[in-house]
Amino acid sequence: MTTTTFRAAYREALRDALRRDELAFLMGEDVGRYGGCFGVSQGLLEEFGPERVRDTPLSESGFVGAGIGAAINGMHPVVEVMTVNFSLLALDQIMNNAASMLHMSGGQINVPLVIRMTTGAGRQLGAQHSHSLEGWYAHIPGIRVLAPGTLEDARGMLWTALQDPDPVLLFEHGASYGIEGELAPDAGPVEIDHAAVRREGDDITLVTYGGSLPRTMAAADLLAADGVQAEVVDLRTLRPLDIDTVMRSVTRTHRLVVVDEGWRSGSLSAEVSARVMEGAFYELDAPVARVCSAEVPIPYARQLEQAALPQPDVVARVARELVSSRG
Repeated sequence: MTTTTFRAAYREALRDALRRDELAFLMGEDVGRYGGCFGVSQGLLEEFGPERVRDTPLSESGFVGAGIGAAINGMHPVVEVMTVNFSLLALDQIMNNAASMLHMSGGQINVPLVIRMTTGAGRQLGAQHSHSLEGWYAHIPGIRVLAPGTLEDARGMLWTALQDPDPVLLFEHGASYGIEGELAPDAGPVEIDHAAVRREGDDITLVTYGGSLPRTMAAADLLAADGVQAEVVDLRTLRPLDIDTVMRSVTRTHRLVVVDEGWRSGSLSAEVSARVMEGAFYELDAPVARVCSAEVPIPYARQLEQAALPQPDVVARVARELVSSRG
């Protein structure tokens, strides 16, 4: 095992894809000479040249549209959008073109496109650059939505996504880029169809994804100190949801807390909660609980920002309340 960061894992995934697939290329704002707005593509321009690592004008609609066109014509583009809020400037391209093309063409035209974007808060970037909108995109048919929460997934999801004939959105949590951890030297592609049980337990299920996974694991540690064994399920893929893995866990623990950095109203946590209520209602010994971000624009001030986000102590407190409700 070697020590690395999420940033380096994403970079190695890009390097591996560019080496293995001559049809793959990276494009986006500042991905070349600057090395990426978050340093993910540092050094790739020098290694692969400007045909494979392309700096684009400051126009999300323009370069996402160009990526769609390249994909339709047989290339395998990886398009980087700086932060998820900027993807809204290309929403027409993503939803009405990329996601709809296969359907609108009667199954004749695939769009093998991967769009990477930074999501999430916790970096004091203010309300305009701290959104968690992956749940919005998970609402759209015709695309796959990925949210890596481990180094293995950060390293391995990209290549598998590039094999998908349809559009894939890859959400990288901005607060995770500098996090260090252990990664096997031979780490490579991973499957992207199933959720993963990151910690086993019998007392309660904690479901989460992406940047909320470390905080949820920390909450499980707090619960363990109190003798409560929490099972942590990492969704990994937000569309299509692997709800079966969640159901199996809930069927054993009979209690569920969903941790979601998105806002509570209309959130992915609401979808998970509804599906469990529909499919495993009589397995539940308590109502499904949710821990989400406060229903406010994310504050800039650090203490307020942290107060607005799901934190381990809050997740642990909510879980304890459910466990204490045993009949």
